[in-house]
Amino acid sequence: MTNMWRLMLRSCNLKGKIPPYISQMTKLQKLDLSFNRLEGNIPKELRGLDSLDKLYLTSNLLSGPFPDWMRTTEKLTTDLSYNNFSEISMPPTCNQQSLSLGNCLNNTCSQDYYSLHINCGGKETTIGEIKYEADRDQGGVAKFVTYDRWGISTTGEFWDISKGDTNVYVAENTSILRMNNSDLYTNARLSALSLTYFARCLGNGNYTVELHFSEIIIRDNRSFYSLGRRIFDVFIQENLVLKDFNIEREAGGVDKVVVKNFKKVEVKNKILDIRFHWSGKGTTAAPKRGNYGPLISVISIESGFKPPQSIQSTKEKERLTSKTKISIVIGSVISGLCLIFAIVSILWWKGFFGGSTSREKELKGLDLQTGFFTFRQIKAATNNFDPANKLGEGGFGSVYKGILLDGSIIAVKQLSSKSRQGNREFVNEIGMISGLHHPNLVRLYGCCIEGNQLLLVYEYMENNSLARALFEDGGLRLDWPTRHKICVGIAKGLAFLHEESTLRVVHRDIKTTNILLDRDLNPKISDFGLAKLDEEENTHISTRIAGTVGYMAPEYALWGYLTYKADVFSFGVVALEIVAGKSNMKYRPNENYVCLLDWVRRI
Repeated sequence: MTNMWRLMLRSCNLKGKIPPYISQMTKLQKLDLSFNRLEGNIPKELRGLDSLDKLYLTSNLLSGPFPDWMRTTEKLTTDLSYNNFSEISMPPTCNQQSLSLGNCLNNTCSQDYYSLHINCGGKETTIGEIKYEADRDQGGVAKFVTYDRWGISTTGEFWDISKGDTNVYVAENTSILRMNNSDLYTNARLSALSLTYFARCLGNGNYTVELHFSEIIIRDNRSFYSLGRRIFDVFIQENLVLKDFNIEREAGGVDKVVVKNFKKVEVKNKILDIRFHWSGKGTTAAPKRGNYGPLISVISIESGFKPPQSIQSTKEKERLTSKTKISIVIGSVISGLCLIFAIVSILWWKGFFGGSTSREKELKGLDLQTGFFTFRQIKAATNNFDPANKLGEGGFGSVYKGILLDGSIIAVKQLSSKSRQGNREFVNEIGMISGLHHPNLVRLYGCCIEGNQLLLVYEYMENNSLARALFEDGGLRLDWPTRHKICVGIAKGLAFLHEESTLRVVHRDIKTTNILLDRDLNPKISDFGLAKLDEEENTHISTRIAGTVGYMAPEYALWGYLTYKADVFSFGVVALEIVAGKSNMKYRPNENYVCLLDWVRRI
């Protein structure tokens, strides 16, 4: 025990006094006994722990005087909040730094306020007539930061923080959100244990509190770090209002917003506190910074009563002045727009503009059920498309492995600019895949459209393609149960495309290189860029043959007659390849080459 350097026993329901024998752990650097029921004084023996630099005792029943030796130890970071100490030294003033909670909250208010809106972890943002205050402090393991009308207290330390890490208590989304008021959900405030916001200088009375949540860290991509479940509790005025709250479950997925509304929250002493607390539930087996602990995006507080007349009059004057200015600006803008519209109309009529729609407008006009990535994000994830990250060559370009800032691994399909049909196929692929979700289909996370760059971002498949597993030297050794599982999985994916999906789809290019294998060797169908939508008719004549020699059904290869049976034929060829371990695709057969189908007939 003397060699122990970290002891964390938070939320273990410990009772009694802190045992003095802890002082025998002379190499102890971190001691965390938070959220227990420990009582009595802090043992003076702890003073002898020369290596101790972090001491967390928050939310216990400790009492007595505040130890003098803790006041004079500069290197020691402590959190003793929510205890019953009889005396504590208070700083003389209150400014924007780590401070004593009680002194700052009781600081005299120049006036009463009746609303407060905070963009937690984000910049100052105005939505309509509401201004959301910025919350950009980097936070800390035990820190209280105060502003004119509110303060924030953070406790707890993420275990995987390295020296020099900054902004570890502020979450930043890794993709562009497709939601209303997305500026409010680009960032969020994080804590490893407990996070408390204090609204001060509020007029006494009942208030409505709105808490906005959006899971922007945990990804739905079946990667190791997507296994996290963020579960925490929420207290308002020390009353439990949300128990075992799970943002992803309540919102119906990641990158979606859920708003919780609480009415008649009583303010008696001009202070309203909102506390978010992680009690150790949810992610425990695969903890990574941000995948556990509370997370909050927006806090809105509004009075449930009419403010005093003097406050209303001031606000009304400001509103009228603002409306007058807005009217002048709007009038000027409308006049300018009318002039521009007239000029553009004349130029259009004279033929100075073409009638074609740019691919950016065409793509962004689609009702996609996915997100947008910036080219900068993709370059960073793929290390500027490093050849070492290249996974292979697709039908329209290269495919690269990438790692996002949250640790999620992705596959990036870079559409080749050499393909004359690329733009149209790209539009078709995004519009279709974004609405198709099935365990045996490769998941599309998003896309990137910037300038000449057309990119698709997929889930990463750890075991690459079925073709590589079956035919390449050093491929995977697939036993019969696994081969059976792969065949059944492909069949389920095709059944979904043909019969169960809202958009009935003929793939047209089922082959082993378009079947990818995940970490558990589950098969997933990829490459819908050559697929054919069939929304009304069950059969049709294809105007352009698309497929791969060796897998195409005869009626499709010869006459372009396309039905769902073409995919079934291709699946049959793939099934034979899985069973035989032989490829049916060979463009230049030699004298000893035997077609797989002929070989099957012979046996």
